[in-house]
Amino acid sequence: MFSLERSLGSSAPGWSTLVGDDVRSLLAQQSQRQGTPHVVPYNAPQTPVPLAGLAASDYFVVVIIMPAATPSRRWSFRVAAAVVAPLLLLVLLEAGLRVCGYGYSISFFRSLRIGGEDYLVENDKFGLRFFPPELVRSPEPLRMRAHKSPGTIRIFILGESAAMGDPEPAYGAWRYLEVLLRERYPGQQFEVINMAMTAINSHVILPIARECATRDGDLWIIYMGNNEMVGPFGAATIFGPKAPRLGLIRFNVALQKTRLGQLATSLSRKLKGASGKIPSWAGMEMFAANRVGPLDPRRDIVYNNFRQNLLDIIKAGLDSGAQIVLNTVAVNLKDCPPFASISNTNPIPQILVSQPETQKLHSQSNRAATLPLPFGRGEGRGEGSARAADARLALADSNDLLRSVQTCQEAAKLDSHSADIQYHWAQCLLALTNYPEARSHCQQACDFDALPFRADARINGAITETAKGLSNPNLRLLDAATLLATNAASGIPGQESFYEHAHFNFDGNYRLARLWADEVEHLLAAKLRSSNPGATWASQEVCERRLGSSDWNRAKVLREVVQRLERPPLSEQAKNAQRIADLKEWQARLAKHMDRAGAARAHDDFLDAVMRARDDYHVHQNFANFLQAVGDVGGAMNEWKEVRDLIPHNVLPYFAIGRLFASQNKTDEAEVNLNKAVSMRPDFIEGWFVLGQLHINESRMDDALKDIAHAQHLQPNDPRVYYEYGRAYSKMDRRDDAITNYRRAIELRPDYWEAHAELGGHFGLEGKADESRKEFEEVVRLKPDLPMGHLNLGILLMKQGHSDDARHQFEETLRLDDKNSPARDYLQQLQQARTR
Repeated sequence: MFSLERSLGSSAPGWSTLVGDDVRSLLAQQSQRQGTPHVVPYNAPQTPVPLAGLAASDYFVVVIIMPAATPSRRWSFRVAAAVVAPLLLLVLLEAGLRVCGYGYSISFFRSLRIGGEDYLVENDKFGLRFFPPELVRSPEPLRMRAHKSPGTIRIFILGESAAMGDPEPAYGAWRYLEVLLRERYPGQQFEVINMAMTAINSHVILPIARECATRDGDLWIIYMGNNEMVGPFGAATIFGPKAPRLGLIRFNVALQKTRLGQLATSLSRKLKGASGKIPSWAGMEMFAANRVGPLDPRRDIVYNNFRQNLLDIIKAGLDSGAQIVLNTVAVNLKDCPPFASISNTNPIPQILVSQPETQKLHSQSNRAATLPLPFGRGEGRGEGSARAADARLALADSNDLLRSVQTCQEAAKLDSHSADIQYHWAQCLLALTNYPEARSHCQQACDFDALPFRADARINGAITETAKGLSNPNLRLLDAATLLATNAASGIPGQESFYEHAHFNFDGNYRLARLWADEVEHLLAAKLRSSNPGATWASQEVCERRLGSSDWNRAKVLREVVQRLERPPLSEQAKNAQRIADLKEWQARLAKHMDRAGAARAHDDFLDAVMRARDDYHVHQNFANFLQAVGDVGGAMNEWKEVRDLIPHNVLPYFAIGRLFASQNKTDEAEVNLNKAVSMRPDFIEGWFVLGQLHINESRMDDALKDIAHAQHLQPNDPRVYYEYGRAYSKMDRRDDAITNYRRAIELRPDYWEAHAELGGHFGLEGKADESRKEFEEVVRLKPDLPMGHLNLGILLMKQGHSDDARHQFEETLRLDDKNSPARDYLQQLQQARTR
């Protein structure tokens, strides 16, 4: 038995029911009937009555008579069921993942309340859309008012690491621009917001730009193009598929907006396992195997993708009402040899380059290539140094150089796309002061570079053509590449503006900022208010005082640059030794002023800078670094606390405060801050290392091993992991394990002098004098300014009976540290032994 139960609505006093054969008979009679619903009275089931003719007091069953289903209708229903059901399932899964908290926000910004005000800050998970977790890059710390104040001019900087100011964003071009505008227009409020990131390219910048379009920007400055080949979806990338078509890229990026897409990507990476995983971030050397020849068809795909991305970025800005400064990209052409050169398969050029004449070419071009050009602040700038370099270049024998040029010409006929040939050719032309031709070949060397870390001529051509094609009054093309080249005597950009291939030194950042400032003034003339009419742009020296760029801060930046230059592929470039020597000479010049009087002057400058920009966390951070460098731990702690209050969402101040507490042996306070840092960013490897060191020093070995294991999980090939394991096992008297880990650290980084020193100490304890001596000789070679290295080597030499060599090491120890009493005692012992 079954029932059809339907009421006529609120007017029907009850239900009517048909049962069994009555229902089947009724349905059979009406199966072919078309039209509106009919009702069947309970007492007359064989005579259906139209609905309109019924009385409200009657009891009825409503039978809806549907037309017979056609084949097309049946297929429509099946297709709808096949589509709707899976879609509904996907929606439910997506909702479930979000409710469970799986995945990450794709936005560049996130909201945060700081000091009672609403701000937008960076989302440190933003990069996960484009990078594997073990290689993810995060935005620099930023804070921007959620609602722009009336009268404020907001400027967004879009680009990669060069625009960001790498290696130290606190001294990037955008920071100089902020000071330039503030000094020239003191009555105007400016917000210069850095949106640039390391290792990204136009595929990543496009979604950033679209977010900026909703944030009330007055002006955008776009400076991008260096990473198109090596960044996400580039032809030489390590971050995923190489040079796919733009449609596939955008589908992939859109998929990452969903938690299901994020889950699918995660599962895909896990299925690939170790074979598809890059262990950890290792800078430019990670790309060494991903060479891309100048004729590789994937380059064309990258250029086409870049054009469309650039167009979409510009349109997003213009549609938002912002005005745009679009830059061509300057790179180091003169003083940066190509990173890799792929020759064609013709063997003749290989024979040619082995001939004596070409060997002479290499010698002569290297003479031209390694001439130093100082580039420190206020030093080596302008025509004086350029003429000095020209004078040295003139020492080369012009006849030899002409023959070398001919050799290059012949080689280029046989291997027309060799970056090395083009670069050597350019160096010879430079030595002959044929600057226009030299520039042309420098550019070709860059264009043919098989490890393309620099924007080439086609990238800059696409930028120029896009700007001209749009022809919009709110869009201005700034040919930064050409304008910055005017600072070089040869007209070819080089180390007068760059540290290495593309990153600006202090001078280069100021020069770029001055170009930007002129464009800002032109585009925003109607909005700018000045209480200082006729004022000139602030000098570089004034800007650096406002930014907090003391000699101690500059020395810190230079140390980091030297460390980078000591790693591949930069370390493998022909001019690298001279480049490092120039930087060390610059460091030595700075050191001459880093005395007590210099510290007092710098301290006063910092106090003035802080007073002028109390809410600028960069200035407080620079001040903290300076105070740490001069030994004022208490003052540094106060400044880091200021940084923490300004950017409470960022791990850096908690980490710095934790380290300072650790240096004062305040373990509890140190642990609280370091734990805060790693809880905010579990992937913050530096925090795990310092926690591990803290626990080793406290003999909390279980905790220390857990901390080091966290770091190892994040970056399994980081040599510091094995160095810290070695220290932990050493303290646990597990000497064999300690030695094994120190050796592993040295295997991963042969120049790891600390690991050599620890290994040498262990060999000494085991009575292995020769092995110990070898390790300390390596320490002295790698770290010649380390007193303890010379002292330990001297002790070993003395025990082995090498008195003269030992005496030299003890004397060197005292030269570096005149208060080193052990070295003095050993020297006295040697002297007494000599007089017996």
